[in-house]
Amino acid sequence: MIEALKQLREETGASIGEIRAALAESGDNLERARDILKTKLGAIAEKKAAREVKAGLVDAYIHQNGRIGAMIELQCETDFVARNPKFKELAHDLALHIAAMAPQDRAELEEQEFVRNPSRRIGELVKEAIGTFGENIQIGNFTRFEL
Repeated sequence: MIEALKQLREETGASIGEIRAALAESGDNLERARDILKTKLGAIAEKKAAREVKAGLVDAYIHQNGRIGAMIELQCETDFVARNPKFKELAHDLALHIAAMAPQDRAELEEQEFVRNPSRRIGELVKEAIGTFGENIQIGNFTRFEL
């Protein structure tokens, strides 16, 4: 049970209470609990989508060869979330993904499979972050540079 809690926490970022509830509802079935959490975090994201984003951060990724780079603006509701290390990590992962996959616009970016975990789409990562942080999170402007 504890291993399942740890694994789901690491995968989804959901709270321990949400994970316990999902495991109880699924009869301790890890796959079913994962689906329950995904649905729950998605519903939270939909509720928060109308809220105004006034804070956030800009992050950049430069590939080790120094010939490819990307910058992204990741927006949230409060400075409190913008300073969170997990939020900063998400912004950096998104910048890395943009450098690797060269999306043309936000819609394309959100539909792409995440370069670090192809079983998840970028849109799903953002929705999970919304559920985790309890705030609306939006991808703002982004750009990719290549020599």
